[in-house]
Amino acid sequence: MLLPELVVHLAPVLDLVRLTDEVPEPEDVKAGWGALAIFAGMALAVALLGWSLFRQLRKVEHGRATGVYGDVPAEPHEGGHDGDDRNNGDDRNDAARP
Repeated sequence: MLLPELVVHLAPVLDLVRLTDEVPEPEDVKAGWGALAIFAGMALAVALLGWSLFRQLRKVEHGRATGVYGDVPAEPHEGGHDGDDRNNGDDRNDAARP
């Protein structure tokens, strides 16, 4: 397998990294206002993208309902049932179809 061969060649490099890598003291590591600003900016960007996506999906749904994309415009339901009309006005039973 390839992994044991790599370990043999990388072992000296890993030893060198362990010797030269200094671990910072706990008082040297602290969260700053810059990181908070970046986090808040990213959260705002995600919120704006979600808002934009919601608007675009509403436009697409409205276009589909009005027949913009070549579909038959949707007619308002005339009471009765709330579900999709899957047979599109075709009263034949699916079992009778060949």
